Amino acid sequence: MQIVHVITRLIVGGAQENTILSCEGQHGLGHHVTLITGPPLGPEGSLLDRAQTGGYGVEVLDAMRRAVLPVKDVGTYRHLVRRFRELRPDVVHTHSSKAGIIGRWAAHRAGVPVVVHTIHGLSFTASTNRAVNWTYRQLERATAPVTARMVCVADAMAEQSLAGGVGNREQYVTVYSGMETGPFLNPPVSREEVRKSLGIGEGQVVVGTIARLFELKGHEDLLELAPDLCARFANLRFLWVGDGVLRAEFERRIGQMELRDRFILTGLVPPSRVPELTAAMDVLVHPSRREGLARAIVQAQLSGKPVVTYDVDGNREGLVAGETGFLLPAFDKGKLSDALAVLLGDEGLRRRMGEKGREFAMRRFDAKVMVDALEKVYREAREKVA
Repeated sequence: MQIVHVITRLIVGGAQENTILSCEGQHGLGHHVTLITGPPLGPEGSLLDRAQTGGYGVEVLDAMRRAVLPVKDVGTYRHLVRRFRELRPDVVHTHSSKAGIIGRWAAHRAGVPVVVHTIHGLSFTASTNRAVNWTYRQLERATAPVTARMVCVADAMAEQSLAGGVGNREQYVTVYSGMETGPFLNPPVSREEVRKSLGIGEGQVVVGTIARLFELKGHEDLLELAPDLCARFANLRFLWVGDGVLRAEFERRIGQMELRDRFILTGLVPPSRVPELTAAMDVLVHPSRREGLARAIVQAQLSGKPVVTYDVDGNREGLVAGETGFLLPAFDKGKLSDALAVLLGDEGLRRRMGEKGREFAMRRFDAKVMVDALEKVYREAREKVA
């Protein structure tokens, strides 16, 4: 098949990693794959270099930006229509909110037979501005009829989209986001070496996060709980993997609480280091306010770590509650503190949950499972329009 993927930007993030793994897997199956993306602008780091060494076609469209920019957006639409007509793809597969809307309409205009869109997270719940959410909901409703299949990274995405009046049930299919499992099963640098390099002492218990230091990721909840947990557990250390615009503010608050010795902030790290840093943790906590399905909780389970997360969006499909970790009522900081305390005080429980989590994550989230599932989605959609 001739397959074209479209995504707004290749920053370090779950949707972007999912897209690259899809391109790599489909290229490996012998398909002709092209990835069209905007420049990887932002503090999160770039995955463009990896994409450009994947053996498939990569095109960077400078006009494609995350922000709403009418002149550039019209230029992006026209460029995509032209490229689709030149490439004549069997399938156009879009990712992310803005590229999903512009890309699907461009594919429809160009006469592409199968148009697929992956919902990594809901566009019409992403903003705190009701007018913005309303606008995206109307755009998604209008774009659904030109979409053959809407792939969701969790069943929850389909249910919430349907509740918002977007498309019909027959259009939706769940394909869990794939991971490169090997580096998490066998990290390139040993746990002992990584912990030593971070200044983590023997006997210290590390509660880690993997997320941008940004709004809605839940770091504020952890800061509220930290003084009490640190007072109760002298061996507790927090390891925050990631960077973002709120780093200075978080560091200021940590200093005010006199807990600088309890927090390790790695800053921006390349994706290749995430497996070894996850292996250095003892527990993964992910208190984010919104997700499609958080890759961090899957990565932690692949590393054999128990997870603690809020029951938002698709997270309940990313673990086995009570067996591989704790799924908590959304934003209940009291329950969050209690769950962390249970794990901090019970090494055996951490080990048992971690072992079950690894087995579960391998069955559901291996990259090959995702690529094979997308292959089926494409072929069934092509048969329907043939």
